[in-house]
Amino acid sequence: MRTVGVEEEYLLVGPRGQPMALARALLDAAGTHDETDHGSADDDGPGGDLEAELTLQQIETCTHPCTDLTDLTTQIRDGRRRAQQAADRVDARVVALATSPLHVVAEPTPAPRYLEINRQFGLTAREQLTCGCHVHVGVEDDTEGVAVLDRIGPWLSPLLALSGNSPYWQAEDSGYASYRSQVWNRWPTAGPVAAFGSADAYHSTVRGLVDTGAILDTGMVYFDARLSASYPTVEVRVADVCLRPDDAALLAALVRGLVETAARQAADGDATPQVRVEQLRAASWRAARSGLREDLVSPSTFRPQPARTVVAELVDHVSAALADSGDLDLVHQMLERVWTRGNGADAQRAWYAEGRDLEGVVARAVEATHA
Repeated sequence: MRTVGVEEEYLLVGPRGQPMALARALLDAAGTHDETDHGSADDDGPGGDLEAELTLQQIETCTHPCTDLTDLTTQIRDGRRRAQQAADRVDARVVALATSPLHVVAEPTPAPRYLEINRQFGLTAREQLTCGCHVHVGVEDDTEGVAVLDRIGPWLSPLLALSGNSPYWQAEDSGYASYRSQVWNRWPTAGPVAAFGSADAYHSTVRGLVDTGAILDTGMVYFDARLSASYPTVEVRVADVCLRPDDAALLAALVRGLVETAARQAADGDATPQVRVEQLRAASWRAARSGLREDLVSPSTFRPQPARTVVAELVDHVSAALADSGDLDLVHQMLERVWTRGNGADAQRAWYAEGRDLEGVVARAVEATHA
């Protein structure tokens, strides 16, 4: 069975919900002393309980590789708990929000690579106080990994819709379920990609992007899904950090199902889908805008369909893989809860409608993060 692991980024907030530049103090208090330039070309990859990120108002945790979904869910909860225990030492709260509902000016982590990113990319970098969820799934080698990447692109936009958890930006409703994705896609390499055809072509493309000088190194290849530079995994990076830990586990189960399904298709000699990047970008935009409340773009027809229909199409596509991993029934149960209560964006808007108070939204999001 393929391994699966999850990296989550969180905001650090004060008592009134405002993001606080406390990551350095938190890591020192926790004895981690981690200001590593994560994502750099020589990065050893995710590891440890707590890690620094691009800004001082956020931290990251990651699970160990798992094969059992229940174990993974427990690790996600434990990671959030350990992050909060560390935050308690600096009087902060950890919250799984993909953007801050309140006004904030991001403060860069004072590590050389992060500071250089801020210098070169200007406002694009300075506005990147965004939190995502990255799912790693084991693959045999780069050849299998690229065969997977070439086949999962059309199915990533429903994952974005399910995870949407960033409706507010600088104290106003953005109109999006995932405004994080709109901010994130300003990076020159972010977003969907065309099929590569081979591992050699993938690596040649990555080298060519670095050679343009438009990015610092391979760690800034921000495709929606990519090969990990450090582990034998496919890393799916399209999602917002999920408000609730169970939704992060649901996301991981669906990603593992996608990877396994695509690998089987490649092994069976099925042709790579011929999809234009422009179509993938449009589907991704629709998912970011609509979340689960309006139509999404069907991955098979590229025509509008109700969100529930598109998500059901995704589950049907990976159902054999989910059944073989023992995840199918649990995925159906988790999805029913999502349809009942909505995603993170739905929750935030409902809380705001009750109290017209964004500080209150953050407070309730803190509770949901650790529920």
